[in-house]
Amino acid sequence: MNHPIRALILADDCNPDWPSLPVVGFKAAQAIADHAEVTVATHVRNRPNVERVGMGNARVEYLDTEYVARPLYKLNTWLRGGNQVGWTTNIAMNYPAYVAFEWEVWRRFGADLKAGKFDLVHRLTPMSPTLPSPMARLSPVPFVLGPLNGGLPWPEGFDAERSREKEWLVKLREAYRLLPFYRSTYARSAAVLAGFQHTIDDLPECAKTRALNFPEVGVDPKLFNETAPRVVPSGKLKFLFVGRLVPYKLPTLPIECFAKSETLRQHELLIVGDGPERGAMEERIQQAGLGDSVHMLGWKSQAEVGQLMRECNVFVFPSIRELGAGVVAEAMASGLCNVAVDYGGPGDLLAEGRGVKVPLGSPNDLAQRFTSALEKLAVDPQHVYDLGQRARDFALRELTWDAKALRTLEVYRWVLGERPDAPPGYGPHGVIEPPLAA
Repeated sequence: MNHPIRALILADDCNPDWPSLPVVGFKAAQAIADHAEVTVATHVRNRPNVERVGMGNARVEYLDTEYVARPLYKLNTWLRGGNQVGWTTNIAMNYPAYVAFEWEVWRRFGADLKAGKFDLVHRLTPMSPTLPSPMARLSPVPFVLGPLNGGLPWPEGFDAERSREKEWLVKLREAYRLLPFYRSTYARSAAVLAGFQHTIDDLPECAKTRALNFPEVGVDPKLFNETAPRVVPSGKLKFLFVGRLVPYKLPTLPIECFAKSETLRQHELLIVGDGPERGAMEERIQQAGLGDSVHMLGWKSQAEVGQLMRECNVFVFPSIRELGAGVVAEAMASGLCNVAVDYGGPGDLLAEGRGVKVPLGSPNDLAQRFTSALEKLAVDPQHVYDLGQRARDFALRELTWDAKALRTLEVYRWVLGERPDAPPGYGPHGVIEPPLAA
């Protein structure tokens, strides 16, 4: 192929100012456009923010499906009682709107695809494996799917958290396999990028031979970095939690650790985020007399979070059902020592001695294990520093958006027949293949 690879990227969720999936879609597409000729098809709702900051070398086309999306969003918000919980319901309600989005993509680009103006189509977002893609069947050029992330069961013993998350549809989740376009999506995808082993295990058998372990998480080193080696801390350590204050992330657990431990009370805990659990957390801080050591900071921008990470020492993340954990990758890049539950995405990210993995257990067991782990770090600042440096080196080598874009380009080359075998990728249990440049 004499010309640069020409990719049509589908990114319904693609917004530099919206956290989680939208900003991941934006950063990933922008980075890929530095190495390929990229056209991004996204929803018109993203236009103001995308045009305000620009999207680098990518050409952007905006598609309008508000005729379906707007009424479904209103119904979805009503069913969930807001937009903080009920994520299974959210995905289910997004199905008609997403099918409409791909239909608009086909109307806009179908003729160009047939005329050979693109080498491949890549559906970057949404990243749920439960939302099929009609374009896999329609596209006359190779179709790349992912990175996907999903299929992680609710852990046993946390029924109360699941109920407060309003995850009533979890028991019906497998019904998505009966949706129109589900079979053709996986049968016709030339490559399926799947985040972590739990997603690969949940894929249909027909897709597993073309599946690559490719986490969706990434970091922007301009925002998340340690510009100079952090001095080995002594005296008071700063512990940090960042995330939505919702039940499954167990944001109250770090507070309980400080409440139970005289050792931890000598240090400082900063909590960044907002959500339905905030009121109960503030009440618990007051009841436990933790006003001098635990501070609720509310919501912060990505730049502000990056600055806080550079000022702290230990990142505490007790989420019990974290598919990808992009915030853990950001904390790693910032040189923080990470302490997280060994389940889902965080367990793989912190493998190979890149952090402290706390075994999953009952709510009481988990609280005791986190307290013990944090106390050990509080009296061993050198270990805190060493783990943070190991995490930082890994994240800035493997998880920057540019590094991930280069791996994506190798996937493109593979499906286009420019390389005979699948590219090296992210192996199971956090074992990473050598960098592409090695």
